Amino acid sequence: MRLVFMGTPDFAVATLKALEEAGHDIACVYSQPPRPAGRGMAERPSPVHAYAAAKGLEVRTPTSLRSPEEQARFASLNADAAVVVAYGLLLPKPILDAPQLGCFNVHASLLPRWRGAAPIQRAIMAGDAETGVTIMRMEEGLDTGPMCRVGRLPITPATTAQSLHDDLAALGARLMVEALAQDQIACVPQPAEGVTYAKKIDKAEAHIDFGRSAEEVRNHIHGLSPFPGAWFAVNGTRIKVLRCEVIDCGGEPGSFIDDRLCIACGRGAVRLLKLQREGKGAMEADEFLRGFPVPSGKVAR
Repeated sequence: MRLVFMGTPDFAVATLKALEEAGHDIACVYSQPPRPAGRGMAERPSPVHAYAAAKGLEVRTPTSLRSPEEQARFASLNADAAVVVAYGLLLPKPILDAPQLGCFNVHASLLPRWRGAAPIQRAIMAGDAETGVTIMRMEEGLDTGPMCRVGRLPITPATTAQSLHDDLAALGARLMVEALAQDQIACVPQPAEGVTYAKKIDKAEAHIDFGRSAEEVRNHIHGLSPFPGAWFAVNGTRIKVLRCEVIDCGGEPGSFIDDRLCIACGRGAVRLLKLQREGKGAMEADEFLRGFPVPSGKVAR
């Protein structure tokens, strides 16, 4: 097929790469404009932009698709379909209607659960037992379009947002290639029941409440790992927790109940396995304790 690809973050690169390898003609790539990044705050292209440019593909980075001029430029590409993966711009109806077969989206949840901006994080934070990817034909509503392919993955006690991101990116790429390989792309309406919304992660959510159960604390930590990173403070130092495990012991919620980074919760306790102090890199627990011992009795704030 002759395709337009629309995506921005690293999550989307896997699908673009898979479409290329499947032999599709990528007429153009749309991505968010370069943003200032790094110490020098120099403008840096998005991961999709950088990958596409390295492959010699045309890249467009409009700030909006609402103008008739931009919509005419898009329509002039004469695409069979557009593939959209975490693009970040609203697609107006003239854009949705321009490709012959429509616009198809890789959404990182089992729709209609977790429509919206942060489905990977929200699924883990909510304690879901599984999640997955839905390939959807897009319409004007927020992730409301009919479903063309669905793939499922388990969420285990060790799953973090990063590990799930990587697994879902690979799954989504495979499912999109499968969907576009069909002579007719058959899609079915989403169920009317089970709709939930995955609102954008607010950094204010990152502070850990050890008054919750150990399972809820673990899900909170893993759902925000590695970014923005769930945190607590001890001795005036803010510490991010990137990985932990639930253990069967207890104490006063928020208190360290041994000298090996075990913290009591409202029910049960968690042992912290990977941490990051302000201004330091991420460390496994043993390495962290060598530079920052935390004795039993300390309280996480």
